[in-house]
Amino acid sequence: MMPEPRQSDGRALDALRPVAIETGFIPQSPGSALIRAGSTHVLCVASVQESVPRWLEGRGLGWVTAEYSMLPYATLPRSEREGGQPSGRTQEIRRLIGRSLRMAVDRRALGERTIVVDCDVLQADGGTRTASITGGYVALALALRELRRQGLLAEDPLRRQIAAVSVGMVGGQAMLDLAYADDARAEVDLNVVMTGAGEYIEVQGTGEGAPYSRATLERLLTLADGGIAALMQAQDAALHGGRPV
Repeated sequence: MMPEPRQSDGRALDALRPVAIETGFIPQSPGSALIRAGSTHVLCVASVQESVPRWLEGRGLGWVTAEYSMLPYATLPRSEREGGQPSGRTQEIRRLIGRSLRMAVDRRALGERTIVVDCDVLQADGGTRTASITGGYVALALALRELRRQGLLAEDPLRRQIAAVSVGMVGGQAMLDLAYADDARAEVDLNVVMTGAGEYIEVQGTGEGAPYSRATLERLLTLADGGIAALMQAQDAALHGGRPV
């Protein structure tokens, strides 16, 4: 009898890495979360500014944006600390996180204030952008909860739950939540961002060396659906109490 295919770290093909989300990691922040997805650890911290970018002033709309950085010791060998103009990869990930988190809120209910979610990768083993979105949502939700506690919001701006996961084809097998060892050799690599209602916010997909079929895409999206549902359980546990996945 042939052994069942596994990911390189021994997980089943459709299994997430162990996920834990610790809230209140930065006491001076209105919302912070340390997310651990296997050996990928990202600290997400939300800050509130009582203003909006100049181009939004007077429109009655708030703004949610994100910063992303990978600390030098997050990988081996040590990487150089980014200074000045961030790399194209960093800018692209920042935009992805910001776009995703903005989908979580009613910007009119937020009022003319900005929430910045800083995502700092402390340890990287694949899936840093998706972990940043999943943990960033928790930090954002906590910051909004604190604004409501202070009586600064007439209604709750939080409208949608948001989470993200990576999926890919590796050696002809569909895998969920790829660690770096599998991600580096994937034939197809997708990052999927979804809402709690099962809607897609973003699907970033690449055929690494060859095109892929619609059937493969649908197979990977179905795999992502199940992974994101489990990640949302971990978010709920962090925000409302319960056990991590």
